[in-house]
Amino acid sequence: QVQLLESGGGLVQPGGSLRLSCAASGFTFSTYRMSWYRQAPGKERELVARITGVGGNTNYADSVKGRFTISRDNAKKTVYLQMNSLKPDDTAVYYCNADPIVYSSSRIVYWGQGTQVTVSS
Repeated sequence: QVQLLESGGGLVQPGGSLRLSCAASGFTFSTYRMSWYRQAPGKERELVARITGVGGNTNYADSVKGRFTISRDNAKKTVYLQMNSLKPDDTAVYYCNADPIVYSSSRIVYWGQGTQVTVSS
């Protein structure tokens, strides 16, 4: 059974920090590109950050660049999102995504259930 279980969300004041975790099981984690997406009320889901499985290359949305850091631990089958200098606009449900980056009929992309991050004073 494939699972992506997010944790680490919560309420934080502006300027504060949180670290999100996504624990994966049921697939070959190390070969998958892992991403964090987020969705705020009334808005479309947007890509926040991603990290490749092969080379560990990262990229970020412009809105979080310099504040957020994505990392992965293949031994623990976990991807992290360190969020610093949080802003109210960062408030959203954050989702973990796993993509094999294989364009075939067997390609399956997995999503977690999400974890709520609220940035408010």
